[in-house]
Amino acid sequence: MMMSQTDDRVGSRVVVIGAGIGGLTASALLAHRGYSVLVLDQALVPGGCASTFKRQGFTFDVGATQVAGLEPGGIHHRIFAELGLDLPAATHCDPACAVYLPGETEPINVWRDPQRWQAERQRQFPGSEPFWQLLATLFQASWAFQSRDPVLPPRNLWDLWQLTKAVRPETLLTLPHTFSTVGDALRGYGLAGDRRLRTFLDLQLKLYSQVDAEETALLYAATALSVSQAPQGLFHLHGSMQALSDRLHTALERHGGKLLMRHAVETIQTANDRVTGVTIRNQKTSEVWTEPTDHVVANVTVQNLMQLLGEKAPKGYQQRVDRLPPASGAFVVYLGVDESAIPEHCPPHLQFLYDYDRPIAENNSLFVSVSRPGDGRAPAGKATIIASSFTNVDRWWEGETLGAGERGSGGATQNSKLSSNAAHLRSRSQRASATQNSYHLLRQSYTDEAIARLAQFFKLTEETILHVEAATPRTFEQFTGRDRGAVGGIGQRVPTFGPFGFANRTPVRHLWLVGDSTHPGEGTAGVSYSALTTVRQIEAERRD
Repeated sequence: MMMSQTDDRVGSRVVVIGAGIGGLTASALLAHRGYSVLVLDQALVPGGCASTFKRQGFTFDVGATQVAGLEPGGIHHRIFAELGLDLPAATHCDPACAVYLPGETEPINVWRDPQRWQAERQRQFPGSEPFWQLLATLFQASWAFQSRDPVLPPRNLWDLWQLTKAVRPETLLTLPHTFSTVGDALRGYGLAGDRRLRTFLDLQLKLYSQVDAEETALLYAATALSVSQAPQGLFHLHGSMQALSDRLHTALERHGGKLLMRHAVETIQTANDRVTGVTIRNQKTSEVWTEPTDHVVANVTVQNLMQLLGEKAPKGYQQRVDRLPPASGAFVVYLGVDESAIPEHCPPHLQFLYDYDRPIAENNSLFVSVSRPGDGRAPAGKATIIASSFTNVDRWWEGETLGAGERGSGGATQNSKLSSNAAHLRSRSQRASATQNSYHLLRQSYTDEAIARLAQFFKLTEETILHVEAATPRTFEQFTGRDRGAVGGIGQRVPTFGPFGFANRTPVRHLWLVGDSTHPGEGTAGVSYSALTTVRQIEAERRD
């Protein structure tokens, strides 16, 4: 049995649930600042949706393939500097993305150089520059505000004080737009009818905010659509995305913290609306025990958090979670290919839309990441292609729930009960087999369609394709534990972004929520900022 952590200082013990980038960042920082930290994760390797796997000499990033925040002053740069870590080797993504609209052979290139990007968008979207200048103004004010480490949304006086200290006169420029969406801004500038512009915005915003231009909060979009340009920018890591989690894991252990993989937290224990411990299951031995703790940092989705609290979940909080719109899932195809399949001068990240009249989902849109020669993801002369599409998670779970009518009759004799139970078991087995077969057929259908779409740009043949693998929401739930395999967070709509979103500080005292369900949202940079905010809040609690 795992021995409880021991430390004489009050409030020093922390259990972190989940070894994604948010959980590893929080745990490494807490260990560095003197806390006794235990990290638990049900997966095989740390990193969550920013981890990797290897096949036949190829290295595939599971989900995230781009990184922001490595530039001086960026969130990863700040955190790695505090931890005394070297940043992973990386190159700028330039363009950050090459976007292909239906029927077009020339992409919209999102260049890193601000002047080059301005010229590109003016050429692609004539008459739209006032809209882009609004985004630039809002981004400058919002980025400066965010760099002063406000706490959003505030939940006590300390949080409110941190928020107040971050406000400057220029911050007030953003206030009139607090309740606006990108759709509102397009209408304000007479651009609502510009199909190409709106579609481009829909595609890009779905990647970062999980919703389209009509629903995305304007203040969030200003950052999401501007962070690709210098002096910020997006980065392509050498080796793999695993470089981030490996370094954070090293820092955690250097400062005395412990990471246990294949250990699932089954419940969060509370008493008098305060955290007291967690129930842990060793998935290799099935051993179960309760670990007492002073704080729990949950690097999980807010839906998973409700499951961990069970009946102890605060009623109002549970109701708010229940009212959230359905989250999106991802269907991902991982290809190992001969380098001859990659067109010359292919950018590392591309986005395709195939039909204007179909949703940006279910293989009608693909976000594609391509390895670079020598970046460590493929053997010499080979390359990787990772293509993902948004998908409705319900589609991948159909037929999983058996109806109540399948239970046996309570009035039968013993012999008839046995016979009925045997028939019932056969029926369940047949239904399970049919469901599994249906799932495999659906996954193969999606895989074939995605490859056919990709073959319009890449030279994909039986000779050039060397490895094929696919992941669905079921895969993501199995390997990351995320509820129903949903990815990307809760959507940056006005009611759920920034000041109106879910706080790191939950209604249960000393229970903290970290990750893409909280401000500022998805991505390794977003969840790292969420982690830093939580660490600062825990530190403030100890000082009090």
